[in-house]
Amino acid sequence: MITFYIAAIVLVLLVLAALFRPFFWKTTVHHASRQQLNAAIYKEEIAKLEKERAEGLIDGATYEISHAEMRQRLFQDTSEDDGVAVLGSPKKTIIALTIFIPVIAAVMYFWFGSAQQIADGGAKQQVAQQDVEKMVAGLAAKMEQDPSNLKGWAMLARSYKVMGLPKDAEKAYDRSGSYLDTDPQLLADYADVSASNANGSFEGKPQAIINRALKADPNNMMALWLAGTADYNRGDYKGAVQVWGRLAKLLPADSEDMKMIQGSIMEARGKANLPPEPLASQATPPVAAVSSKNINGTVEINSDLKSRIKPDYIVMVIARAPGARMPVAIMRGKAADLPLRFVLNDALAMTPDALISNLSEATIEVRISKSGQAKAEPGDLYSEIQTVKLGTNNLKVVVDQVRP
Repeated sequence: MITFYIAAIVLVLLVLAALFRPFFWKTTVHHASRQQLNAAIYKEEIAKLEKERAEGLIDGATYEISHAEMRQRLFQDTSEDDGVAVLGSPKKTIIALTIFIPVIAAVMYFWFGSAQQIADGGAKQQVAQQDVEKMVAGLAAKMEQDPSNLKGWAMLARSYKVMGLPKDAEKAYDRSGSYLDTDPQLLADYADVSASNANGSFEGKPQAIINRALKADPNNMMALWLAGTADYNRGDYKGAVQVWGRLAKLLPADSEDMKMIQGSIMEARGKANLPPEPLASQATPPVAAVSSKNINGTVEINSDLKSRIKPDYIVMVIARAPGARMPVAIMRGKAADLPLRFVLNDALAMTPDALISNLSEATIEVRISKSGQAKAEPGDLYSEIQTVKLGTNNLKVVVDQVRP
């Protein structure tokens, strides 16, 4: 502490010395007053005027007038006695700086915290970290002496995980044995650590641990997330959609976790060529009332193509913004219901950010598919694309073509 105070005082003195150097260490340069400077300037101007007359650049009358004006300005500028050197500073400045700088330094010091508080804070943080490491090391030594304490191994594993030591954590989880089956959250943590040590792979051991966790608690959220991630990583996108769908039902509707899982589900559905689900917050009536915010009509099929479809084939009515690939609304029905009435509105949006009600017009097309996949396949039946205004009623769409 004494060293800190000495250093602080020395720094303040150095700053003051730098500021007051012009006042205490005088140079041999003479500081001219404002009067003297003005007089020197006018002397130069008069000499210049004399030179111009001598060279014939100005006539005698002009010289006399200019010379008189200069004498008058010189008299005015030097008549007031300022008595102050141009490079000088008032003594009040010295006094103000001498008081102001130490006072501000002291206020900032006591406001933001003393050196002792800063030193104590850093020391406490270091001691706390050392205490944790010492405690965990002591627990590890104790577990080596009592390896049958399964609960102790689980505690040690969680401690290692918190400390960012996943390999040590997995080894401790390995020795926790059957105790983990009593706590699905511990099993989920175990699976997470195991997958992390396997470079993100869930194959084998991590998947087996996830299965144990879900067996103990089918609604454990972390285990559901890991299970969906495992399905996604192995290319089972439908499985990921199903598992993450279960997780979504457990999350608060307006939470950040919900937004994240919805984004993951949407991505998985796209990779699985699954159609987007309607927004859960809105229900679609079989026949909606006429509205300027939707497009409604009827789907029919050309009589020559009726023999190519079966009752369980899927009919998809798709609306897009003109020129866009991403649908803003999709309605699905069965071929058995043809001619099929449809209403395309915001309840059938893929995302809340892309709504049909935001458009002035949309393109409408219909596709009939055996598999119901979002991606068009050979043999699918489809209609011509029509561009219609939002609010169009009783639109007639005829399916009359076959994809080769």
